[in-house]
Amino acid sequence: MQNLKRPKLPLRLIGSMQRVIVALAALVPLVLSPAHAEDKEVTIAYQQIVDPWVVAIANGSIEKATGYKINWRQFESGAKVATAMASGDVKVGVIGSSPLTAAVSQGLDLQLFWILDNINQAEAMVVRNASNVSKPVDLKGKTIGVPFVSTTHYHTMFALQHWGIDPKDVKILNMQPNQIVAAWERGDIDAAYVWNPALAELKKSGHVLVTSGDLSKLGKPTFDGIAVDRKWGEEHKDFMAKLVKAIADADDQYRRNPSQWSATSPQAAAITKMIGGTAADVPESLSLYAYPTLAEQASPQWLGGGSSGRAAAALKDTSAFLKDQKRISALAPDYSKFVTPVYAEAAMKLK
Repeated sequence: MQNLKRPKLPLRLIGSMQRVIVALAALVPLVLSPAHAEDKEVTIAYQQIVDPWVVAIANGSIEKATGYKINWRQFESGAKVATAMASGDVKVGVIGSSPLTAAVSQGLDLQLFWILDNINQAEAMVVRNASNVSKPVDLKGKTIGVPFVSTTHYHTMFALQHWGIDPKDVKILNMQPNQIVAAWERGDIDAAYVWNPALAELKKSGHVLVTSGDLSKLGKPTFDGIAVDRKWGEEHKDFMAKLVKAIADADDQYRRNPSQWSATSPQAAAITKMIGGTAADVPESLSLYAYPTLAEQASPQWLGGGSSGRAAAALKDTSAFLKDQKRISALAPDYSKFVTPVYAEAAMKLK
């Protein structure tokens, strides 16, 4: 076999190659470092709430609009979302006005940046037809299931107060929506205050005693919102503006033509795929909520207006309820700092 010798490279070429190798070596930490990739990735919590934005989650339009990889995690209640945000696992999450108030009152640095929905008729207290409850006073001695520290818990206690019923005269159990449905089917509870899709199941063998819309008219509004870890939001302002715009676009698509969101529509199929329930219940469920426009969101009607804004005032009022219930030990001096219209205002400038 012929002995082949490697040709010698000119010294000038060797020097050039060495410089290339050194340059590539300098790039290796940048390629291997996950920091840049993580900067374009976020975990967002959503709940089993029938809402136009669920379609945007399902079809990937929010990722497309923001350019971020989004890890979507479903939770059964706002209290659990708050726990996940406190741990740092979740940076953005859907949370009701009551659990949000509890979270910020206990030191969690969150900002409400979007009103997902004005709850209106979408949450209600339903009583079992077989429980012989036809009027509020009939609740005495009965068992009520409700997720504690939720908007429905807040309205349950307010309703009892409004009706002049001592909470000690009823048995109130802390249950998540899926547990409520199971307990209802077993006959373990006589009433429940909850939202869809659980609410729709209960209505099949029960009747509505009062809705959140009814109680809101008495000066106690509730809403579902989306909150962000304050520091993370401020470090990702561009993402936040694009996220808000994408959610607003989904709401607008529903508002412009709600008839297209029928039981047989792809929108209804997407919602039930993401949160459960049946497509037949989707149109009615959507109609029970009110979805504020982008301009309304930024105004004092919701996120704007500082301490006199509607959202900030609702958090302050809710904090008094939570303190009375011994769910929090102290009130925050100013709840307006936990509400911001900044991202809605930025979204209004996007095309």
